[in-house]
Amino acid sequence: MKLHFDSKQEFQLEAVKAITDIFEGQPLSTSDFEFAINQTGELLTENGFGNKLRFSQLEQLTGNIQQVQGNNGLKVSTEDEIISNGWNFSVEMETGTGKTYVYLRTIYELNKLYGFKKFVIVVPSVAIREGVMKNLEITDEHFQNLYDKVPVTSNVYDSRKVSNLRGFASANTIQVLVINIDSFAKDENIINKPNDKLTGKRPIEFIQSCNPFVIVDEPQNMETEIRKRAITNLSPLCTLRYSATHTNRYNLVYSLNPVKAYDLGLVKQIEVDSVVSENDFNSPFLQLENITRTGNAIKAKIKIDVAATDGINRKSVMASGKNLDLFLLSNRNERYDGLKIYEIDFGNEQIELNNGVVLMKGETQGGMNDEVMRFMIAKTVEEHLKKEKSYKDKGIKVLSLFFIDKVKNYREYDLEGNPVKGKFAKWFEEIYQMEIAKPIYKGLNAYPVDDLHNGYFSQDNKGRVKDTGGETQLDDDTYKLIMQDKEKLLDANVPLRFIFSHSALREGWDNPNVFQICTLNETKSVIKKRQEIGRGLRLSVNQEGQRIFDRNINKLTVIANERYEDFAKALQKEIQEDCGVNFSGKIKDKSKSEKVNFRKGFEADPKFLQIWEKIRFQTKYSVDYNTQKLILLAANAVSKMDEKKKPTIRSTKKRVLITDEDVNGQLVSDSANNDYGPDKYRDDLICWLTFKT
Repeated sequence: MKLHFDSKQEFQLEAVKAITDIFEGQPLSTSDFEFAINQTGELLTENGFGNKLRFSQLEQLTGNIQQVQGNNGLKVSTEDEIISNGWNFSVEMETGTGKTYVYLRTIYELNKLYGFKKFVIVVPSVAIREGVMKNLEITDEHFQNLYDKVPVTSNVYDSRKVSNLRGFASANTIQVLVINIDSFAKDENIINKPNDKLTGKRPIEFIQSCNPFVIVDEPQNMETEIRKRAITNLSPLCTLRYSATHTNRYNLVYSLNPVKAYDLGLVKQIEVDSVVSENDFNSPFLQLENITRTGNAIKAKIKIDVAATDGINRKSVMASGKNLDLFLLSNRNERYDGLKIYEIDFGNEQIELNNGVVLMKGETQGGMNDEVMRFMIAKTVEEHLKKEKSYKDKGIKVLSLFFIDKVKNYREYDLEGNPVKGKFAKWFEEIYQMEIAKPIYKGLNAYPVDDLHNGYFSQDNKGRVKDTGGETQLDDDTYKLIMQDKEKLLDANVPLRFIFSHSALREGWDNPNVFQICTLNETKSVIKKRQEIGRGLRLSVNQEGQRIFDRNINKLTVIANERYEDFAKALQKEIQEDCGVNFSGKIKDKSKSEKVNFRKGFEADPKFLQIWEKIRFQTKYSVDYNTQKLILLAANAVSKMDEKKKPTIRSTKKRVLITDEDVNGQLVSDSANNDYGPDKYRDDLICWLTFKT
C-alpha cells in the first residue's frame, strides 16, 4: 500500500506559512553561500554552501515575527524576548495532525522562497529518528511532485561515517541530516573530536560552517543545559521547535492544541473503556510499589487493603524496621492476620513474605489482577471485531495495539530455549476463538489465530526477546522493523491485526488504523495519557491509502485499567500543563448510572443449610431476653456491618469530549462480569465459623 497525502489541508499550510513568513523580505539568494569569518574569528577554508540571512535591518525580522504571532491569535513577543529566546521559534501541533509532514514541507518552502539549503533535524530518541526517516521516505514522491523535482539528499548521522559530513557541507542542493541529540551533546562524542580523516578538523565543524536550520522534534526532551548548549553549538541560522507538548514555547508562532484538533475533526474521537475490579477485598492483596534507602533505613512502599470506618480501602503504606506486620499495617484487616514481611531487599528491589512468597518491584499478589487483564483483552477483541465487521466493506483494516510492561507475559522460553506463549498470548487466542465463533462474525476472518497477533520486542544476541528501556542499541532493529512494517500492517491481505509491544516503545510509532489501545500493566498505567492515545489518534486510511474523514468511523477506544474519572482528570491535567489550555470548569459526567444485581435464592442457599445442620446441635443454651431490646440492638449492629458483595469486574465505556471548558465523559456502555467458576473470591464462611467457634 502507498499512503497518499493531501497538499491542501489548510491547518498544515498555516503552520508552514507561520515559519516562512518570518523571513518575508529575505531576497532569494543570487549566489550560493560563500564562507566567511565565523563567530570565533577563525577563517574557514573548506569549500561549501550554506544558509545566510540577508536582512538589512534587524527590526524587519522582529516585525515579521510579531506580525505572524498577531495573525495567528498568539501572544506577541517583545523585541527583547525575541532576542533572549535566541532565534528559537515554536510550532505546537496536536499528535496525529501531521507535525512531521509540516516541518518537512517547511524545508521545501524555505528553499523555494529564499534558497535555504542546509537543514538538520535533531531527535531525542531512536524511535523518533526511525519515524522521521520513514516519513522522509513515504513523502518523497509527494514533495517531488509539488516542488518540481528539486534535488534533495537526506541521511542519518552515523559516527562511523563522519566523512559524510563533508558532503553535507559541500553539496549545493537541499541537504537534510537527521541526528540524535545524544550523538553530539557531549565533548567525548566522536563528532566533537579532531579527526585525522578530516585533516584534523572536528566533524561538527562541517555542520557549523553551513549555519543550518535546526529543526528540533519533541524539544521538551532536550531542555537540559547540556542539550541546549549542544543545539546552540551547531551554529544554527535559527531553531524551529515542533511538538504537541512543549515545555517552553520560545516565540510561539503557531498553535493547534488538542481542543482545536478535536473541534476540527483532525484526529480520532476518543472513547475510554474503563475495566476495574469491584469488591475484591476478600483475598489478601499486596503490591510492591517501591523500595527506598535513607542511610541505614530501608523502606518498602506497598499497597494493601486497609480497614477503615467506611469499609475497606486500597491504599499505599510504608513498611520498615519493626513495622512489617501486614495485619497491623492494614489496621487489623483479618485478611492479613499472620502475614508479615520477612525481608526487604533493596539491592534486588524485592520483598519476601513469611509464607515464602517473593514480590519484585511492581508485582502483585492476590486481588483480581489476572482476571482484570484477561477481561481487558476480551473487551479489546470484542471492540475490534465489531469495528472490523462494520468497516470491512469500506476497505478499512482495523488494528489493535497492546502495551505490556513485561515481555515474558507474551513470550517465554522453555528449558531448551524454544519460544513458548506467555499468558497474554494464550488468553488472547482463547478469547479470540470464542468471539470469532459467534454467528454474527461468520465469514469475517478465516486466518489462523496464530497469524493474527505478533509482538515487536527487542532481542538479545541470541535472538531472545527481552525487556528494555527503549533507548538501548538492542532497540534499534525493533524500531526499524515496526516502522518498515507501517504500510504492510495497513494491507487487509496481511493477517496481522493485533500488535503486542513493550511499553518502552510507545514513542515514535503510530499507525492511522489503530482503533484500540489496551495497556496491560501489572499496575495502573504510568504512560502519560497524551502519549498513550497518541499512538492511535491519526485519522484512518482505506486500502487505497486515502484518508477517511468520517467522524463516525474515526473513534479510538482506549481500554484502561483505571476509572474513567481518573483517566479524564489526568488527561485534562496534561493538556493544561502541556498546552497551557485553561479549562473553566471541572470534570463532569453527562450520564451517571449505577447497576445493582441481587442474587436470587440467597435465603435458602444449600451450602448455608448444610453447615447449619452440622452446627445447630453443637451447643445447647437458654437465654432470657427482652425481645424489643434485642430487635433494636440487632438492627443497630446489622446497620453497621460491612456489606458483603461478590467481586466484580466492571467495564464502563465513555466517550471523551474535549471542549474549551473541560474534559467530559458521555456514557456509551456499561457491563460487568462476576462469573469466575469456583468461588475463588467469596468469603470462606465455613472456615470463619469453625475458627470463631
